[in-house]
Amino acid sequence: MRVLVTGASGFVGGAVASALADRGDAVVGLGRRPDGWSHPGGRYVRRDLLAPIDDLGAFDAVVHAAALADDWAPLPEAMRVNRDGAVAIARALPQARLVHVSTASVYDARRPTVLGHEDAPLPTRYLSAYSASKAAAERALAGRAAAILRPHAVYGPGDTTLLPRVVEARRGPLLPLPGCGRALHTLTRIDTLVAATLRALDAPGDVDVVNVGDAPAVPLADVLQRVLAARGEPARILPLPVGAAMALATAAERRARRTGVRPRLTRYAVSQLGMERTLDLTRMRERLGLEPRPVDLAGAADW
Repeated sequence: MRVLVTGASGFVGGAVASALADRGDAVVGLGRRPDGWSHPGGRYVRRDLLAPIDDLGAFDAVVHAAALADDWAPLPEAMRVNRDGAVAIARALPQARLVHVSTASVYDARRPTVLGHEDAPLPTRYLSAYSASKAAAERALAGRAAAILRPHAVYGPGDTTLLPRVVEARRGPLLPLPGCGRALHTLTRIDTLVAATLRALDAPGDVDVVNVGDAPAVPLADVLQRVLAARGEPARILPLPVGAAMALATAAERRARRTGVRPRLTRYAVSQLGMERTLDLTRMRERLGLEPRPVDLAGAADW
């Protein structure tokens, strides 16, 4: 199978592209960085998502993993990359089987997500441009994508988002966490997301929207402390009441809008860290034939 993978220079796209090339598929990876994905069985092309791709030939399938994963990005830029980029790829390859990597951040961030189900109505207002633009991409691809995958808090070797943000949030030996980090979270190891993507590509028909994650759900603080300890950077949790953290984030965002300086804390971050974010994984089992695996922190010292 000839497969195009967007976002190949990133954490998720690179892992998916390598897995496809490892199993013998002919892979072309698109990315924004000059030193992006590399594999003996694949080809990397540096290109913007909205640029023409006619010169790359025909593809049997496309995995759209490219995204601007920034909760403080300007809304127009987030929409350009996350919504318009998805639409451009779908239009350029109308015959290819499309698997779109979305996010569980499309669920309502203003309240806990408790065993969030794929059929739950999505909100009309969001706390971040990232969530709003990813939801807009899902709406734009409805009826076109064979699968839309919704992972949450993707972790594992090569992580460029979750762990770096945790390390940045530390204050010496303390790790401030809204709600003390006791809220349950469905986490998604990169291996789980890669396996789900390959199953979605190989499925005989459309699988629609599917949550992707590990089970059982775990308290976020436990995972973060174990990962930091494995890296030789142990931290003690500094509990912050969610309400107080949200008030601080609101003030920080207002200040950031006045000064143009990125806030250290956002309402989106508070909502994601301090409230339950668990997913119903029934569809992953039934439509992809994939059993959730336990949260796996093996090798965390080298992430």
